[in-house]
Amino acid sequence: MVFQNLTQLRSQQIAIFILGWISYASTYFLRKPLGVIKTDLETSLKLSKTQLGWLDTALLLPYAVIQILLGSVGDKIGPRKTFGISLILSGLSMISFGFWNNFYMFSILLFLNGAAQAQCWPNCVKILGEWFPDRVRNSVFGSFGTCAFGGGIMGTALAVFLQMKYGWREVYLLPSTLVIILGFTVLLQFKQPKELKIEVPGKESDIHPSGATEKLNYLQLMKIPMMLEVAMAVFCLKIVRYSMYMWLPMFLSNELKYSKNMAGLFSTTFEIGGVVGSFGIGFVMDRYFSQVPLIGTTLSAFLSGITLVLFNLTSHWGILFNNLFMLLAGAFNCGPDSILGAAIPSKIGAQDGRNAAAAAVGFVNGFGSLGTIIEGPIIGFVSTMYGWSGMFYLMIFLSLLGSFMVLKAAYIQKSQEKNAIFQEV
Repeated sequence: MVFQNLTQLRSQQIAIFILGWISYASTYFLRKPLGVIKTDLETSLKLSKTQLGWLDTALLLPYAVIQILLGSVGDKIGPRKTFGISLILSGLSMISFGFWNNFYMFSILLFLNGAAQAQCWPNCVKILGEWFPDRVRNSVFGSFGTCAFGGGIMGTALAVFLQMKYGWREVYLLPSTLVIILGFTVLLQFKQPKELKIEVPGKESDIHPSGATEKLNYLQLMKIPMMLEVAMAVFCLKIVRYSMYMWLPMFLSNELKYSKNMAGLFSTTFEIGGVVGSFGIGFVMDRYFSQVPLIGTTLSAFLSGITLVLFNLTSHWGILFNNLFMLLAGAFNCGPDSILGAAIPSKIGAQDGRNAAAAAVGFVNGFGSLGTIIEGPIIGFVSTMYGWSGMFYLMIFLSLLGSFMVLKAAYIQKSQEKNAIFQEV
């Protein structure tokens, strides 16, 4: 390994962090417009709410399934190549969206987009994790996790701007071009420390004393203690988050009588809360819950359910209360995402000689994203049959269930630590 002084290393870390942040944030430029233009698709093309829900599924089904089944691709062929090519394919899939009028063509393009994006998060996280010491893992992933919510805010704002200025048919053209450019940038610049012959101080060795490594399939990953509980928690929290992403603009417009443009812009308050929560939770974890991060995430998931109760109860009290509880709901729902979806599974995937960090992250996020597959049709059905309140009751229940699953994972972790102590004795 070539020696690097701390200043040079820090410069490389900052450059990798920024490029990774921008590149992954850009994926939301191709996810968020769908929520913004749903009202347009409903009115101009006469698509039903059920059909709009199935468009969500067309995007999110391949995103979930491919992460689970092919999560180890980045471990095998390299995370930089996988991430860069995935961004390019994602941009190419959506660049022609506005040229079509057919529900089935929309579904195909969204399916291709979701399939391409499935490999982005696991491989981005794998490279980022290799650049920073283990002692700051939660802080780094907490700060980095803001890219998802910052990207959501920027993606929504850009979609609203393009919708207002050029109409809904143009909302994907510019974002697709930007994502393709960033894909090529990742291929050229988003390198692992070993590619640059750099050694990062403070990294625990991921190699088992025997020198053996193993490639785990998704059934083997599922059997690792805590993995399934963490995945189920992400499953519950992601349903809630994507329900807010995909339906909040329509709820604000139809139920609370916001204008179409105001509904799109004010819906980003949930994601602004996500930025605050994601940025803050990493530092809170490292300071107060460094040994038991699962306990902190349990509390955050529980509070997300409470704030949704308050949002539902005060929804007709005006913009001030709407935005206050949207902000808090976003903070508590999105805050645990980078811990549950990156820091914890990547650590589990790299322990005991497993060369499976990307596979573990892919499994947890892919399993969690299975919830987003059913989110569209279920929310479309529930809101039609039981009104918008039914949607919120469902999200409250899922938030509380998610907190319970994290608590169960924390209990398993504590039991493992006790067993390890007894074995040493």
